[in-house]
Amino acid sequence: MKPSKPFQQLLPPLLIAAALTACTAEGPKATEGPKATVVQPGPPGQSSKVLPSYEPPRSDGREYTDADVRFMQGMVRHHSQALRMTALVAGRSASKDLPRLAKRIEISQQDEIDLMLRWLRARLQQVPSVDSGHDNHDGELMPGMLTKEQLAELENAKGSEFDRLFYQDMIKHHMGALKMVEQLYADKGGQEPEIDQFAGHVDSDQRIEIDRMQKLLTQLGR
Repeated sequence: MKPSKPFQQLLPPLLIAAALTACTAEGPKATEGPKATVVQPGPPGQSSKVLPSYEPPRSDGREYTDADVRFMQGMVRHHSQALRMTALVAGRSASKDLPRLAKRIEISQQDEIDLMLRWLRARLQQVPSVDSGHDNHDGELMPGMLTKEQLAELENAKGSEFDRLFYQDMIKHHMGALKMVEQLYADKGGQEPEIDQFAGHVDSDQRIEIDRMQKLLTQLGR
């Protein structure tokens, strides 16, 4: 038999209002109405908190930070360059596996771009152009991003040489995304539940694809 849960854990996450009537030895004053207090259940193992009637209970969720905004804006540009790379596969690759992998990357990263754009717009933050990861390399590149010269080299390659370059460049690109996730948490970001969940998804998805590309690169004998 499972042990019964503490009473506080059985309370629904709603406000518990109790009307307390202030009485004195002379009796209640006609001009004073009942004063309300609000009891906010605490986390398991902690006591409840009595709040003034004018103070609403706070959610357990964390607010987003400047680090979260920088991460989302930067990852939009980062993903946009990955889409440019996958767009080069058709007509250049000599592999049966690479087009399927590139399609998977294209779908997942486009979906993530859409999510990031919605997140930024909902918080009235600046939304970078989805083309900014394609041609804007005048400033400092984010981790893993290819230079103009590297993109040109990939674009001009054909056959197995293209496949080799694509795997090498995309592995580097994905590892850069992992560094961006690390930096997010190093900057004290990722506390908002939605950001934390998204960053965790990016991290795990990129690691799976890196492992797959490393195996395909080994099969090329390079």
